[in-house]
Amino acid sequence: MYRKIIVAIALGGIEKGEKILRKAASLLDDGGEIIALNVIEDVPSYVAIELPANMVEDAMQDSRDKLQALLTTTGVKATVEIANGPPAKAIISTAESHGADLIIVASHVPDFSNYFIGATADRVVRHAKCSVLVDRQKI
Repeated sequence: MYRKIIVAIALGGIEKGEKILRKAASLLDDGGEIIALNVIEDVPSYVAIELPANMVEDAMQDSRDKLQALLTTTGVKATVEIANGPPAKAIISTAESHGADLIIVASHVPDFSNYFIGATADRVVRHAKCSVLVDRQKI
């Protein structure tokens, strides 16, 4: 069905990541590609001054290792990519740069802040130039 799928995985919800990776594998055309993506959010400069210089690089390596372990656990063949910046923007940018025809994201039960700011999944749905599958969490 799809030739290139971006699977956005938040490491705080790794069990959701496993579920959406398996979903991506079931939707992938023969010869297609899955890109497992994690986004490291930017740290405000006034906070970054107090942090170790290599903190972002260490976080990116930790994310890469955790995604690789997840791929091993699920048996899903995918490329791991780590991005840096606002999550929705990074997910959309990655999808555009790879020419993806589907983005898969997991949603969560909205909290009060989502009504003012909007969840990452909401922003991706509104602004992506390709199809977006939002895997809803059962309440």
